Amino acid sequence: MFSGDMAERWRELHGSDHWDSLLDPLDVDLRRCLINYGEMIMATYEAFIAERRSPNAGMCRYRRADLFRRVEVSHPGWYAVTRYIYATASADVHGKVLLRPLCRNGRARECNWMGYVAVATDEGAAALGRRDIVVAWRGTQRALEWVADLKLAFASAAGILGAEGADGSEPSVHRGYLSLYTSADEGSELSKQSARMQVLTEIARLMDKYKDEQTSITVVGHSLGATLATLNAVDIAANYYNKSALCTAGSRAPVTAVVFGSPRTGDHDFRDIFHRLPGLRMLRVRNRPDRIPLYPPVGYADVGVELLIDTRRSPFLKPHGNESQSHDLECHLHGVAGWQGEHGEFELVVDRDIALVNKFDDCLTDEHPVPVGWKVHHNKNMVKGPDGRWVLEDHESDYGDGGDSL
Repeated sequence: MFSGDMAERWRELHGSDHWDSLLDPLDVDLRRCLINYGEMIMATYEAFIAERRSPNAGMCRYRRADLFRRVEVSHPGWYAVTRYIYATASADVHGKVLLRPLCRNGRARECNWMGYVAVATDEGAAALGRRDIVVAWRGTQRALEWVADLKLAFASAAGILGAEGADGSEPSVHRGYLSLYTSADEGSELSKQSARMQVLTEIARLMDKYKDEQTSITVVGHSLGATLATLNAVDIAANYYNKSALCTAGSRAPVTAVVFGSPRTGDHDFRDIFHRLPGLRMLRVRNRPDRIPLYPPVGYADVGVELLIDTRRSPFLKPHGNESQSHDLECHLHGVAGWQGEHGEFELVVDRDIALVNKFDDCLTDEHPVPVGWKVHHNKNMVKGPDGRWVLEDHESDYGDGGDSL
């Protein structure tokens, strides 16, 4: 998927110059870079167990070692998952964005699997030009209803901004997003630590492990996951988690957030702090017909550099798609592969299979023989046993990092 220049250009592609001259026309290596990270986000959707009748609802169906192979990312050998992330939230937020299994003995009744931390393997580091640490946050493919369900109240962001949060300003972020990021549950096996501390602890460990190598930190997400990626990226940079505690000298690793279909996360003070932190960048991919990035409409500010695409220009997609289509992550990646700017005709510069946009939705025009929502697990993970009875087997146990499925 990448050209031979990828390893040499990684700083530029990750925003060292704020993507100047790379967005219009959209640089081909940047397209491939964005699609690569988009696939790493898509892995969180494909691996999430959303069947509420399952006792494993809200968990990840695959082991860490098998995740990228099972979801068929383009380069499964480039990264290794080192930790899974689990999130809980305050009671008023929990029911709006977290899935709860119907059975009483479900393991994820009070928390959900929200993503993972991964690090470039030796193979990946050679291809990418450095040891890239990725935090991928799971979001939601649903359209406006989940945003509308969450109250728009602000909460202070000072607790995640280090010294930047004590500069006399009053930076605030969406209370619901902050609750998901910072809440912990002492009674939970999986979320005794907040999602925030799970990630920061793992990043600190990896930065120490690779302290003698060139490293970068990339935080990615779509929709709700994009807001968590925004909070996580600024937290890492503001609190110096992008530098090994074992090194008294040396530079801090660049931190880049790559987000798709992101709602607004914080107010103008939060935006100003984000933009002045050294080595912190964000690229927001926004699809023009998608209304999610326009929410909340009042009091919030956009963060980072925007890449605006318009999937309505694609001849492969239904021209009058619904809100779900415009927000769909695969449609965003299709747009990245073919967008030629406001005055150009859509052309798939990156040869990305158009069948992928019908993976979970009805996006392709009817002339293409691709079923709607074709990505389903065989028999919905029902397996016939030797006794002739059918049982649900939708979860692979993963022992390590202190417990099953961590």
